[in-house]
Amino acid sequence: MLDLVANKVHNEKRQGESYAPFVVDPNVYTRNFYIESYGCQMNFSDSEVVASILNKEGFGATRNIEEADLIFINTCSIREKAEQTVRKRLTEFKKLKTNKPGTLVGVLGCMAERLKSKFLEEEKLVDIVVGPDAYRSLPQLVSEATEGHKSVNVLLSREETYADIAPIRLNTNGVTAFVSIMRGCNNMCSFCVVPFTRGRERSRDADSILNECRDLFENGYREVTLLGQNVDSYYYNAESNSMDHAVTFAKLLEKVAQISPLLRVRFSTSHPKDIKKDVLHTMAAYENICKCIHLPVQSGSTRILQLMNRTYTREWYLKKVDEIRTILPDCSITADIITGFCTETEEDHRETISVMDHSQYDLSYMFFYSERPGTLAQRRYEDDVPLDVKKRRLQEVIEKQNQLSLTNYKKDIGKTCKVLIDGESKRSAEDWVGRNSQNKVVIFPKNYRNNQKGDYVDVLIKDCTQATLFGEIV
Repeated sequence: MLDLVANKVHNEKRQGESYAPFVVDPNVYTRNFYIESYGCQMNFSDSEVVASILNKEGFGATRNIEEADLIFINTCSIREKAEQTVRKRLTEFKKLKTNKPGTLVGVLGCMAERLKSKFLEEEKLVDIVVGPDAYRSLPQLVSEATEGHKSVNVLLSREETYADIAPIRLNTNGVTAFVSIMRGCNNMCSFCVVPFTRGRERSRDADSILNECRDLFENGYREVTLLGQNVDSYYYNAESNSMDHAVTFAKLLEKVAQISPLLRVRFSTSHPKDIKKDVLHTMAAYENICKCIHLPVQSGSTRILQLMNRTYTREWYLKKVDEIRTILPDCSITADIITGFCTETEEDHRETISVMDHSQYDLSYMFFYSERPGTLAQRRYEDDVPLDVKKRRLQEVIEKQNQLSLTNYKKDIGKTCKVLIDGESKRSAEDWVGRNSQNKVVIFPKNYRNNQKGDYVDVLIKDCTQATLFGEIV
């Protein structure tokens, strides 16, 4: 969940102009808004765009939902459980609307795009439905809803990237930030709704990305995560009749890394078919490009991968993992895994386990298959794996990943790694928490040194769990 912190300093930028910081004064506003976000990092990034759009139109912000005149929930449609969570949360808003007549509730994001005006019929409390490409229309939609009209805009765009909007950083630690570099997806995996909810791929102006990253660094941020549904297919060319100014993802990654060696760079997410050697070699050339790649496999069975329309085989994926290990020996690899996809057999499942053994993932995001309306899989295949089998296979995948994570984390004991301090540990005010280049969480005592949030420190790893490293500053 995200909330918007009032009285925040942020920056306004139009493409080609310099940034000019200004202070949001909550006393100026007569109406407040509150945002919750669910799902992927892109949704959280989009909420920062929404906050900026509303703020420029004179809407204030509140952490307290009971004070809000506008309540927005930024939604995810990737799995049925995510949609159920949103619907449950919407029912909890009923009391808020009863206690404060005139309060408006808006649904943003992928779930809004998928259900469109149907959402207003199903969820009587919802006043506004806005898709991911239509956030610029929010002020007008809010105005219409204030007058008692149900408002919907879910039009997809082939051009919208919000490149000229400087996001208001939500719930920020002041050290790390998301930077959206592209939107949409062209891959059409058979199980996925993203191409239908976020449209086709389009890449953001490279200069606007660099300006945003540079501004973040100058304002004290020390890490940026470049976001896209498929970052490796990023491509921007300001002059279509010439290749001289074309910017690929590898070139963009290098340009961001060159802003300062003190600015760490991460990215998410990669599609295995698109991450090329030039990206890997760029990562190897710059110490401040973090050595961590999220490489979703989804299944270890070539037959299932073909049904999923993943466009690679089991053998091809394993060669890609080996290529990464060769060029980046210290790189952490993480994955997405789906169990129980249509027609999956026990042999298919065992092939997924064996891919995990070969790849030695540090972490995986693991789910059982959830049929999504409108997808190719829903139209073409029968969801024929029983739920209890899906869950049992998922549990086996989770247990395997827990074993891999613990083994990999134990290998770090005795090593020294550079850690960027994110802030105080939630467990103790006497400890710092941060992450190393491989995106592993590291907790270590402050030891009353003069370090502060945003500093880099060398930490000797002394112990671990399957999800956390523990050490001390050296």
